[in-house]
Amino acid sequence: MPTLAIPHILRRFSPSGFTTIMLSLALLTGCATSTPVDDGSRQSGQWESQQASLEALETWKLAGKAGLRSPEENTSANLDWNQYPHYFRLLVSGPFGGGRTVLEGREGRFNLTNNEGRFEAESPEALMEKQLGWSLPVSAMPFWVRGLPDEERSYQLETDELGFPSHLTQDGWTIDYRDWERVDNLWLPRRLVMEYDEVRITLVINQWQPDSQ
Repeated sequence: MPTLAIPHILRRFSPSGFTTIMLSLALLTGCATSTPVDDGSRQSGQWESQQASLEALETWKLAGKAGLRSPEENTSANLDWNQYPHYFRLLVSGPFGGGRTVLEGREGRFNLTNNEGRFEAESPEALMEKQLGWSLPVSAMPFWVRGLPDEERSYQLETDELGFPSHLTQDGWTIDYRDWERVDNLWLPRRLVMEYDEVRITLVINQWQPDSQ
């Protein structure tokens, strides 16, 4: 994934004040999952014992909310992400989604559909930047939201006292894992903060639906 000049991209936003965005619940129909277990019940050794299962998890859904903060802008959007081995679909809705935006990728081809039409580009980041004026690190996020680095690219990973990921550095981004939940016998990130230069993205995952099939 090419390094993104995210701070420059976000300066294209028109000023809309600096009201603090409260991350709220984004529940989506059809995304049923187990009741989250309190993060305090994590134990040493659990991450190591589940890591192979997480690495093999290629089909999942999540619903959440992302808050973007830069020197020029505070805003947020709802995310609905469906991930499969050879296909993904990301629905972005809300302020920095520009209404309703659908980003899809299949076998190296990416398209974005919004109220202005349907567009294609060579990468999801380039597509979002060109059409929306901002971009999420879409190529790497399927790894990061599972608590994993992209093993094909250099990275540095720190763990907490229980052996769970706490701080990941990759592709110029830093990812801090702040909260966890247990779903279908897997511990998955519930809240993570991604930073690139002066840009900060806080992702709160309200619903996980892992699918091992």
